[in-house]
Amino acid sequence: MDINLGKLTVYFENPFWVGVFERIEGGKLSVCKVTFGAEPKDYEIWEFALKNYSRLRFSPSVDVVVKKEATNPKRIQRELRKQSTVSGTGTKSQQALQLQREENKLIRKTVSREKRDAEKQRQFELKQQKRKEKHRGR
Repeated sequence: MDINLGKLTVYFENPFWVGVFERIEGGKLSVCKVTFGAEPKDYEIWEFALKNYSRLRFSPSVDVVVKKEATNPKRIQRELRKQSTVSGTGTKSQQALQLQREENKLIRKTVSREKRDAEKQRQFELKQQKRKEKHRGR
């Protein structure tokens, strides 16, 4: 039984979108990684695969056991939903932007805390100076 399978996975790997082509021929797995740059549209990926698949340079083959995939659509839907909840909401780029926002928020908090502490210290020193000036005459 000679099974030929192909799979393309597109994901965000900071700062580019990357596609990983996997092909299984005769129980051997070979892989090719392609960098897209900006987020590719579905039709762009399809066009790229049609035009450039024959020119892709796949890795050396590795033995792999091919399992028969479940064809039950409800099971596939459940698995997809489970995968999306594990990775979090939104696309990878949205997650990266969220991380950036959180980092900026922490930086802003530390800067404002330092400003507030510096202002408190300045006020305290002003009070101390006034108190000393009051007691200078004695």
